[in-house]
Amino acid sequence: MDIPRIYHDWIIWIGDGTGLPDSILHIHAGLTILLLVRLVSGRSLGTFIAFAVVVLAEFGNELLDYLNYGLRVEDTLSDIANTLFWPFVISLAVRLRPMARHDH
Repeated sequence: MDIPRIYHDWIIWIGDGTGLPDSILHIHAGLTILLLVRLVSGRSLGTFIAFAVVVLAEFGNELLDYLNYGLRVEDTLSDIANTLFWPFVISLAVRLRPMARHDH
């Protein structure tokens, strides 16, 4: 079974189905993973746990891309930046300025 090829075909299917370019899909994937981990874990984004999962998921994605396509440095760096930028900014913002708790 060729896991990298199956994964690639699945990603192409998502791109074709949405009509979105790869760069936008990376942005959406990073934010979706960040929020899903936040919801499932119940931990604040300021703990960087959700961000760490986004990092792991992106590096898994890039490993599968590497196994399928070989080394493509520019594409890999662009994918990493697109996937991690907003999750990092959001996590850092929450860490630096947590929401006030209101006990009623």
